[in-house]
Amino acid sequence: MNSIGIDVSCREVVVVIMVKGKARKAKVFKNTPAGHKTMAQSFTKLKGETKVCMEATGVYHFDLAVALSREDNIEVMIINPKVAHNFAKVLMKRSKTDAIDAENLANYAERMPFEAWERPADEYISLRAISRRIAALTKQKTQTKNQLHALKSTQETPQLVIDQTEQLITIFESQIISLRNSALAVIKQSSRLEEAYLLITGIKGIADASGIQILSELMILPENMTARQWVAHAGLDPRVFDSGSSVSKKPRISKVGNKYIRQALYMPALVSSRFEPNIKGYYWHLINDNGLKKIQAVCAVMRKLLHAIHGMLRSNKEFDGARFYAFPVTTNS
Repeated sequence: MNSIGIDVSCREVVVVIMVKGKARKAKVFKNTPAGHKTMAQSFTKLKGETKVCMEATGVYHFDLAVALSREDNIEVMIINPKVAHNFAKVLMKRSKTDAIDAENLANYAERMPFEAWERPADEYISLRAISRRIAALTKQKTQTKNQLHALKSTQETPQLVIDQTEQLITIFESQIISLRNSALAVIKQSSRLEEAYLLITGIKGIADASGIQILSELMILPENMTARQWVAHAGLDPRVFDSGSSVSKKPRISKVGNKYIRQALYMPALVSSRFEPNIKGYYWHLINDNGLKKIQAVCAVMRKLLHAIHGMLRSNKEFDGARFYAFPVTTNS
């Protein structure tokens, strides 16, 4: 078996091939479609089974993983960067370079249980790319609006600067609307996406914008993932820190996961906690009965919403508030 570790960066990737426990000299390829093709061709020349391991590095690893997964004799595994970091500690590596990191990943592929990454459908990939662009433009629009407020707070700002800033906000809004329409068109072209979208937006508090964001991130995930794995992937799982008898910190969400899912769930959790009766009941139950702070209760609602969406998509059933939270039965004495 050939174990390959790939250290991915913005412009290039460093590759180390390990055969029978012996690492070959590191090779460097460009992180471009042409570079991915050249790399895949070099891998296909290897004899036997080929397993590739890389870290999840934002958007830079994704196209490479898709390109390699299209080859018949190559299996790809994508691991959390913290897992790779801790594995390097176990190997007691004294130095850190791109070549050493790639060799560590090759070691991981050879020694640890291999969990093959499943390439999502092309329409899912397109939808996520559009959704993430919408998220980036929305963030830039908010920043520009804040800048405009600051510019208007002083009489020393020339009108030209204010006018151009307002024009920039209009451009952002126009592009967001255009991308949102494109996302809805992609959704309508796939019966699976359309069904899932209607189920998700059927929850009071999840509108079109949030529905697109949530759908685009969740449909990329492997179908066999459990609700708990979804929660861990989103970084919404509780992180407990206890050590000995003197150190005991309050549990917090780990945030070790997909920030886009957390961002997509935040506003729906706030809105549904006000307007959806059962979710509102659950929210105030956490605050009044369990003593949680409001932000902690919102995080708990986000986590439970993710559980609910998982169940809805698996069973193809609409949201049932009574299953989300059942109000306590009061008895008349």
